[in-house]
Amino acid sequence: MQITGMLHGARLLQLVGFPTAEVLGPDANDDQIKDLIDRHKQVFIKPVFRGGVGKKGKAGLLGRVGDLASALKEKERLYFVEHEHGNQRAKANGVTFEGGVPSDHEIYFSLTDSTEFRAPTMTLTHHGGMEIEELDNSQIARVPFSPLTGLKAFVVANALSRLNAPKEIISPLVQYLPNLWDLFHDYGMTTLELNPIRMRADKRGRLTPVACDFKCGFDRDDPRWQRLNLPAHLFAADTSPFEQEINQLRTYQGQSDVYIINAKGTILAPTFGGGANSLVTQMLGDDAIISSDFGGNPPYEKMKAVASICFKHWLKQSNVLFIIGGKSNNTDIFETFRAMADALREHFGKYGPSPLYVVVGRGGPNLVRGMAVLRDTCESLGLPYVSFGFDSAMSEVVDHARKVDAWMKAGGREQVAARLNVAA
Repeated sequence: MQITGMLHGARLLQLVGFPTAEVLGPDANDDQIKDLIDRHKQVFIKPVFRGGVGKKGKAGLLGRVGDLASALKEKERLYFVEHEHGNQRAKANGVTFEGGVPSDHEIYFSLTDSTEFRAPTMTLTHHGGMEIEELDNSQIARVPFSPLTGLKAFVVANALSRLNAPKEIISPLVQYLPNLWDLFHDYGMTTLELNPIRMRADKRGRLTPVACDFKCGFDRDDPRWQRLNLPAHLFAADTSPFEQEINQLRTYQGQSDVYIINAKGTILAPTFGGGANSLVTQMLGDDAIISSDFGGNPPYEKMKAVASICFKHWLKQSNVLFIIGGKSNNTDIFETFRAMADALREHFGKYGPSPLYVVVGRGGPNLVRGMAVLRDTCESLGLPYVSFGFDSAMSEVVDHARKVDAWMKAGGREQVAARLNVAA
């Protein structure tokens, strides 16, 4: 869940009184664009992407114009432009028109939840307007601070003094930057980045920081982001129908993270827990259809809905239904296994039997009752199965699932299909 750009970023920054460049959205008419150009002399035109995608400037996806004709030409070029960065591929749907802010100083500022310091961390430099990775460490201040006290003015002042920042920019930044902690903390953000902040001079030469680009990410398990009433389509990435269906079930109680690894894979592995997900995804490789984390003690109704969606999309091609997770502290194994067993039974009733081998590895509360439910379901459906308890090494369980998949590919699927009296 990310937001990039000033179209929505400007509105968020206004909540804490942080100055922003003037922004017009995709619906701006010619008269509004011309007026913006007349007042600012220079206007930047940027494509609007859903979700977060980086390196747009280096890809040439930034228009800089000084007249209406050029602005309309850039609008046409960028309105539906496609951009690929790393494994991300996105298509724009609109552009923004942003008034230029003349300045001699550009600042980089970010707040993140740092796993290195185990604390919120400010990153600050007066060499902004470029990639932070390209700067020497001596030019960057990275300062962890206590979430109980928040980002205080003296933290910003000390960091700028240590960087030997120009004196004229220190006071304005000390005045405005601490306000960004309120935005970061009060609305469930995991990262907040402004690059660049340009220092705009008034008639008397006093400088004011102005945000000219914006990026933030939210923790979707933290309900505070819902206070912003952001439109749902803002976070709709170019995902598959399967991922969209699962994401609609996303709630604070019970996770439902999914990502398609190989749409032609043969092991359907609903996984519980982030650590288990990392190990399972790595060991299964391309044999895995999805990468998933369905932990967090999901209620019966949600787990059944998630399982039903997984089965509807992937069970027909799967050799192995691999239900795997670590030893849970609070997830009720009986409830989650009962939900998945009921979803499997209903799927067979609606779509017919499918050759399948069920492998289960789990630990946690009500484990025996949960495994008994899955055992009874597999036996009633005529499916072969094997179960591993909390005392089994997860890597060995994953390795067993891979061997079962290999056996199914080498003729086992035909044997199971004959047992079910269906086509392999």
